[in-house]
Amino acid sequence: MKINKIFVAFAVLLVCVLGYGVYTHNKGNETSKQQENKEVKVGVLQLLSHPALDQIYKGLEDGLAKEGYVVGKNLKIDLQNAQGDQSNLASMGQKLVSDNNDILVGITTPATLSLSNSTKDKPIIMAGITYPVEAGLIQTEDKPGNNITGVSDRTPIKQQLEIMKKVLPNMKKVGILYTASEDNAVKQAQEAEKLAKELGLETKTATVANTNDIQQVTENLASQTDAIFVPIDNTIASAMATVVKVTDAKKIPVFPSADTMVADGGVLGLGVDQYKIGLETAKVVAKVLKGEDTKTMPIVLANEGVIYLNEAKAKQLGIEIPKDIKDKAKIVDKK
Repeated sequence: MKINKIFVAFAVLLVCVLGYGVYTHNKGNETSKQQENKEVKVGVLQLLSHPALDQIYKGLEDGLAKEGYVVGKNLKIDLQNAQGDQSNLASMGQKLVSDNNDILVGITTPATLSLSNSTKDKPIIMAGITYPVEAGLIQTEDKPGNNITGVSDRTPIKQQLEIMKKVLPNMKKVGILYTASEDNAVKQAQEAEKLAKELGLETKTATVANTNDIQQVTENLASQTDAIFVPIDNTIASAMATVVKVTDAKKIPVFPSADTMVADGGVLGLGVDQYKIGLETAKVVAKVLKGEDTKTMPIVLANEGVIYLNEAKAKQLGIEIPKDIKDKAKIVDKK
């Protein structure tokens, strides 16, 4: 009799335990579904409209969809484009913060700096920032230490210059063209100047303040050099047609650092895949949304340098591309 009572008590306890397990499991699934269906608000600040930056945004949107965040379902993206205007950057950055977005994305250094000036609490994800430490955005790339982390678009400049020497074996003097107000471009230009001298090349640097300066500055630089190197530079990128019109007239090749700039008239460039930067940025955004801390999330390097080649431009300028370079290159002739 006593044994039967013990057995019944055990059976009741077992049923209670199993019932609670089923309840908590169902509750967990319900909570998970609620989280999946909850709308996430992402605020994006873009410096200006340009194919390279537009590709980053496209990659971001597609990448978020792969992570389960789909526009119109559980994701709302507020894209603000400053069109190169600094005052727009400031006001748009403040708006994205005040509109209570869950997370913010800055496309380019100026955009990210604007967001950083607007909030020190809300997570900010960098998309295509070349030198985040030097820009004052984070403490170190391994451990940012604040509310900012993300993806760098830094490219190996020494490798770019070495390829230029192979393509132009008689090259003696390299022009370096960049925008004085773009921190990333300034840093890269300084690095390029140092590395070029180490490779035995003379350098001539020239800066522009805005697109209005580009034609005159490029004409002067092209008349003094054998080739022109352009770092990642949003202002120059937006006016490559002007640069190329000048350099084509003087038969001077331009070697930029982005595929879109090569397609717009550069000969060859070692750059990063802008679309992939967007995809990598989306992965970082997803991790932060799921609870990871920006303070301890290392900066991601988008990918190794990709050689982009404009075969039509090389042929137009009478430049023969060595087979070993051509075989590795991605052809980006503009259609």
